[in-house]
Amino acid sequence: MALTTVPTKACAVNPLKMSQPIGGAFAFMGLRGAMPLLHGSQGCTSFGLTLFVRHFREVVPLQTTAMSEVATVLGGYENLEQAILNIYNRAKPKIVGICSTGITETNGDDVEAYLKLIRNKHRQLAKLPLVYVSTPDFKGAFQDGWEKAVTRIVELLVDGPNVNGLRDSSRVNVLPGCHLTPGDLDELRAILEDCGLRPSFLPDLAASLDGHIPDEFTSTTIGGIGVDEIASMGRAGWTIAIGAQMRRAAEVMQAKSGVPFRLFERLCGLGPCDEFMTFVSEISGRPVPPKYRRQRGQLTDAMLDAHFHIGGRRLAIAAEPDLLYDLSSMLHEMGAQVRAAVTTTQSAVIERIKTNEVLIGDLEDLEELARTENCDLLITHSHGRQAAARLKIPFYRAGFPMFDRLGAGHQLSIGYRGTRDLIFDIANLGIADREENHQPTPDRWRAPVALPSRSGHLSSIGAAERSTA
Repeated sequence: MALTTVPTKACAVNPLKMSQPIGGAFAFMGLRGAMPLLHGSQGCTSFGLTLFVRHFREVVPLQTTAMSEVATVLGGYENLEQAILNIYNRAKPKIVGICSTGITETNGDDVEAYLKLIRNKHRQLAKLPLVYVSTPDFKGAFQDGWEKAVTRIVELLVDGPNVNGLRDSSRVNVLPGCHLTPGDLDELRAILEDCGLRPSFLPDLAASLDGHIPDEFTSTTIGGIGVDEIASMGRAGWTIAIGAQMRRAAEVMQAKSGVPFRLFERLCGLGPCDEFMTFVSEISGRPVPPKYRRQRGQLTDAMLDAHFHIGGRRLAIAAEPDLLYDLSSMLHEMGAQVRAAVTTTQSAVIERIKTNEVLIGDLEDLEELARTENCDLLITHSHGRQAAARLKIPFYRAGFPMFDRLGAGHQLSIGYRGTRDLIFDIANLGIADREENHQPTPDRWRAPVALPSRSGHLSSIGAAERSTA
């Protein structure tokens, strides 16, 4: 069982975590026609917007109440009112998701009361869903904001059980954690549909941030799950929650609508994939399609091929708790040793990570631990690239943000295919590192050739020298 520790230093030197408001806004981006709104200063919003745009390289909708120093002291009612009216009149959203920030939480703005006053004053807003989530950025992390936002959406927008209590056994709700990419959601959708099920994803980033170009420009989200579909999720046969962070939302869904749920803390690795496919086969009443049986065989072969290059690797990894647990567990099963583990916030899965200690800290802590433990592979988001360069070890990018490589939204790490590709990517990093820095290559294996020198003496040169002679 891993021990969770918290550093005592006064500040984060090289931050690892992203804030709660950004995580909450991210969840609203998976809703169709949505406008996320941060109740705080312009700087809070512009920072988050920059991260999203650099990660996805897409137009990202995100607005602010633009709180000034005076408004923060006197209260943010007028700023919130004006922001909602401007969004309603100009963007015509289907839903507005409001996330608090540190300054409005510190001041104690009663946003729920503000929203009641605004609705009573402006009758045109009566049918516009306004979902408020308390996400102070002075505590918690990205994963916490996402969890709170999804839970609040379920509380406010999912209808209770209908009068006759009938359910559609072919429908299944999917509550994905923030560690899953749009590419991961596409893979999940394909699996469920191939088994004869009709999934509803909440949120559905695969329909809004998958990199497609819409026919017409819109200032709100260009895809995702609609408000009407969210309301009908209470008539599904099952809810599948992915990641420990989604347990609370699944419990609220069950309490409100009676839909049973199954939580999968991991979907990366042979065992978790087998468990998931078995469950999907059971609830659909169909056997696992042959193509997934073939993919399973490909994964087992990939594990056999790659374990020579992953087994024994000393791993340093930093990520949100669910992503840390997912990746580190799969690599541990491949024979890697998790020697340095850093995360952003508390979670029930931390104690099950296969290492001695998990530190809630920053990337400076990760770099120090990696150096102390002589790690030879580093995994974290793009802000860890400088640490990997200083340590002179291979670097695999995972998590949010990933701004120095293309295709972050399409990165796949779940299911048989995703696990297979992830194993190959990490194994290839190890192969390249050994060839470049540590082990001789075939060019260096050739025996030296004796050649006469001008003085008549024999001299030996290798293949590299012969090529330049």
